[in-house]
Amino acid sequence: MDSHQRNDGLDSGSENNSKEFQPHADVQQTIPERAVTHASSPGKQSGAYKEIVEWIKALVIAVVLVFLIRQFLFSPFIVDGPSMQPNFETGERLIVNKILYTIREPKFGEVVVFDVPEQGRKFIKRVIGVPGDKIKLEGDDLYINDKKIEEPYIKEAIEAAHASGRLYNGEGSNYNFPNDEVPEMTVPEGTIFALGDNRSDSTDSRVIGFVSDDEVVGRADIIFWPLNKLEFIKHWTK
Repeated sequence: MDSHQRNDGLDSGSENNSKEFQPHADVQQTIPERAVTHASSPGKQSGAYKEIVEWIKALVIAVVLVFLIRQFLFSPFIVDGPSMQPNFETGERLIVNKILYTIREPKFGEVVVFDVPEQGRKFIKRVIGVPGDKIKLEGDDLYINDKKIEEPYIKEAIEAAHASGRLYNGEGSNYNFPNDEVPEMTVPEGTIFALGDNRSDSTDSRVIGFVSDDEVVGRADIIFWPLNKLEFIKHWTK
């Protein structure tokens, strides 16, 4: 009787032990399966794909905005050459306002950038004459409609040249205006007359003639490089 009870007791214990260990085995098998399922979750893959798509959209929008801004509003320009000294130096980077002259016409004293198709490049010069103006440049004296005009943007440079016994504008008839290259004095409709600030070393309207409105890119408004020269460009008016 005791033996039978002991056997029964042993059998019951074995069943209980197997029942106690079975869930643990199930957990061990389930954990890796869940990890694999979690790692390859469609939700995670879908989220990563959506994030990539959003980044691509943002980049495309940024590129389009930059293109539109450069095409219609503002454009960078690099000064190349001495023709606008002492006010602009080679290597300076400017922001050109392309929308201003769609609203109004250029004015005397404004610094403009324009295309020169025959040379395949852009020039930066200063507006001296607008349609209807009669321009005359003799030595360092500028006359518009027979009135002598002061040019404060090159006043110090002119005074320094005179102090050293020379003309700032350069010697010779071709430095004057009108001349053999461009004999017409009156600025035609739809054009401007533009000169470089460095009169003795500038290819400008004295050589290339009047600049068509269609060739004007815009007004140079900001020097943004080098950083120590960061500033809004001052435009002198009569």
